[in-house]
Amino acid sequence: MLDAANIIVHGTDGIIRSWTAGCENLYGWSRIEAVGQEVHELLGTQFPESVEEQRNRFLAAQSWSGEVIHHHKDGRPLFIATHWVLLSPLGSAEQVVVQTNNDVTAMKVMQETVAEREAHQLSILDTVPDGMVVIDEAGIISSFSAAAERLFGYKAAEVCGLNVKVLMPDPDRAAHDSYISNYLTTGERRIIGYGRVVTGRRKDGSTFPMELSVGEAATHNKRIFTGFIRDLTSRHKIEEELRQSQKMEAIGQLTGGLAHDFNNLLTVVSGNLEMIDNKLEDPKLRVLLREAQSAADDGAKLTSQLLAFGRRQSLNPRTVDIGQLVGGFSDLLRRTLGEAVELRTVISGAAIEASVDGSQLQNAILNLAINARDAMPKGGRLTIDISSVKLDADYAKTYPSVRTGDFVLISVTDTGSGMTAEVREKAFDPFFTTKGLGAGTGLGLSMVYGFAKQSGGNIQLYSEPGQGTSVRLFLPSARSKADEEITHFDTAETAPLPRGWEKLLVVEDDPRVRRVVVARLADLGYQIIEAATGIEALELLQKHNDISLLFTDIVMPGGMTGNELADQVRMAKPTIKVLFTSGYAEPTIAGKELAQSGRWLRKPHTARELATVLRELLD
Repeated sequence: MLDAANIIVHGTDGIIRSWTAGCENLYGWSRIEAVGQEVHELLGTQFPESVEEQRNRFLAAQSWSGEVIHHHKDGRPLFIATHWVLLSPLGSAEQVVVQTNNDVTAMKVMQETVAEREAHQLSILDTVPDGMVVIDEAGIISSFSAAAERLFGYKAAEVCGLNVKVLMPDPDRAAHDSYISNYLTTGERRIIGYGRVVTGRRKDGSTFPMELSVGEAATHNKRIFTGFIRDLTSRHKIEEELRQSQKMEAIGQLTGGLAHDFNNLLTVVSGNLEMIDNKLEDPKLRVLLREAQSAADDGAKLTSQLLAFGRRQSLNPRTVDIGQLVGGFSDLLRRTLGEAVELRTVISGAAIEASVDGSQLQNAILNLAINARDAMPKGGRLTIDISSVKLDADYAKTYPSVRTGDFVLISVTDTGSGMTAEVREKAFDPFFTTKGLGAGTGLGLSMVYGFAKQSGGNIQLYSEPGQGTSVRLFLPSARSKADEEITHFDTAETAPLPRGWEKLLVVEDDPRVRRVVVARLADLGYQIIEAATGIEALELLQKHNDISLLFTDIVMPGGMTGNELADQVRMAKPTIKVLFTSGYAEPTIAGKELAQSGRWLRKPHTARELATVLRELLD
């Protein structure tokens, strides 16, 4: 009755005494071949530990169950679930071992296949930028991907078992359970099957726009819902920048056209006033005429500024050494700024040449200097920083209005009162001003904006309340075609970027900039931990003891600057290297010097510059 089972009887010495027909079918050896052989040598048994240790453990307990690997007569391995019992047959003083063996090879292969598929799926979910959240019919979270952890700020262990409404702000949080209940009752779908824009809530309480697509599956008579989440913060910001650019373009065309026509009218008015001037003899009338002529001249200046904003002014671009140009009228700038404002000029490199109208560039810098002076009524520092930059594709993706190539960067930075977000949005709009009545026309920055665009360059504004303002002009470099070809084949530019393996903590409040930096560093082989604020960075620092370098923006929201964050990091872990980055022209913000041991990169920086500085610090 037991002969069909897989049963082996052998002595404590391992010599086989009995070999069933079931074993003949399982292993391929006949009863005649097997009886008298040492069981572990015949089957090539592989234990979790050595044979002697396994035998001693069994003799002490007199029974054992586990998994081993046996080998068929043809050499192929078999995964066996085995159970051993030590018996003393009646009338015999000798003890024997009875093995019952079950072949679980097919089950093992299936488990390994499932494990491989799960590992593959997890690797995909950990790689894709979209977050994934799985919930049951009650809204309880059962799965939370790595991308979802980065997106919401929660660890999977923190949210699994909680209701998914923890990831929602009100009023969706309060209404979510009724949505599911209504669907289960009526079948009415609110979200399932398509993407819609909703609002998500992070662990820190902040909210963000996201696109949510939900799928449904049934298993064991229960429904599960899988939500894929895409962060729309960057997309919305890019769309807003595009709308702003289109608005500026439309306003520029309107104001440029009006100024052009109005200039013609002013020409008629001014010309007639001049002709009348020659024929008037009454002194009182001459005074009135002079006032009218002065008003016409002021109108001509305004229309000139409007033409500049509308990119319709007459430009005469030529190759200009920017350092010499700025140095040539620095005395005028000092007189304009007054004694309370310190003027600094920093030129990085020699013969930095741009293709630009020199007189219009001087006018633009003068406008920026006047704005900076007005933002520092009690005095301060104005820095004009001139350098050559190369804008790469990564930077152009971050700022849609920027094109790639070689540029001359002129940064005009003050230590004044700075701007709020609302003021920054309107800073380049014509006639927008924060100055008092009669103190300004609101055309200074507008004129600079139009000049930069008409010159084939770009302009960017960095400002924070109480931290100062930095206006950055990108003007086309005047490098010759031969120079460009030499640079194209320069081994320093084409050589592989220096790579690394260390773990870096990246702190940047702008999600688009953070995404670009993290992608660059990951491509270079680094392990990345990312944070949006200094407080979040300190929390992550406590959880990761192997961070080699802190890469942080200087000016960030949340009450902690990059410099203050670096000080706390050094106090906690003195061995960590620090690399700062900033959109300002120099590493001095509102008079606060950076820590002496910290290096810094000015935005924008290329992938090569970042890779090189990192290796200099870490090596």
